[in-house]
Amino acid sequence: MTLWTRAPASTSRRRRFSGKEALIAYACLLPSIVVFAVFAYYPLYALVQEALRQSNSFGTASRYVGFSQFSSVLSSGEFLSGLAHSALYVVFTVPVGLVAGTVLAVSAHRRLRGIKIFQTIFTSTVATSTAVSSVIFFVLINPEVGIFRTNILNDPRWALLGVSFSSMWANLGLCFIIVLAGLQAVPDELIEAATLDGFGAFRRFLRVTLPLLSPVYLFLIVVLSVFGFQAYAQIVVLTQGGPAGATQTLVYDIFNSQTPNLQGVGAVMSLGLLVVTAMAAAVQFSILQRRVQYGTR
Repeated sequence: MTLWTRAPASTSRRRRFSGKEALIAYACLLPSIVVFAVFAYYPLYALVQEALRQSNSFGTASRYVGFSQFSSVLSSGEFLSGLAHSALYVVFTVPVGLVAGTVLAVSAHRRLRGIKIFQTIFTSTVATSTAVSSVIFFVLINPEVGIFRTNILNDPRWALLGVSFSSMWANLGLCFIIVLAGLQAVPDELIEAATLDGFGAFRRFLRVTLPLLSPVYLFLIVVLSVFGFQAYAQIVVLTQGGPAGATQTLVYDIFNSQTPNLQGVGAVMSLGLLVVTAMAAAVQFSILQRRVQYGTR
């Protein structure tokens, strides 16, 4: 005798509406897919096509050169020099932004009257454009009329560091907001328990708070690194790539390749920057992900 069992109502209902739910899901995703296809995937395809061709001096005609242009451009001194300057710019800006943002967030994470005023002041750099922050720093460090009269932007050894100061200040608001949000998510019970165990303020931060902020720092390191590799407006406003090419980042070189005969070169550099940025983010995720702690255990 065969025994027939009836499927649970929830299972049959799930099977009955699976096709309808999938259709609704695709309909909801369709606008995003269209936007990505128009503004991301198609421009990337056009960039690859441009990188495979070489134009004449007037830009009136082009010929297919294949991947030979990739090897010549990506191994050129201009590309490697721009990449080195961009990487050094990331090294200058990311650690300072993390440390300064953390110090301000810890200082403002208090239950004091009027603390919201200071929190608003610390976040003000988020609303400041890169060009504005660069002009402010140009006025501050101008060797003739600035408050801090220095010639750092005219010294090839220190010019890139001088330009990075504007990015450090501009990134301060973002780092402050993200770290402060992470501090507010730390359970008060853990801090109270650590205090009862005899942990001082510094030890509490290192042993309790800092591990719980690891997802925040992972996000900030990746985002600030991408910002550093994309540095351009600061260079144009403060040094225009000088002195002696000491501040020519990779994006600055790409922008200078917009002449008709160098469009293929600029396209190859853009793809190279895309690959380098993706590889840097992947390495950061693979290394830092092992040390990230989500939630409490």
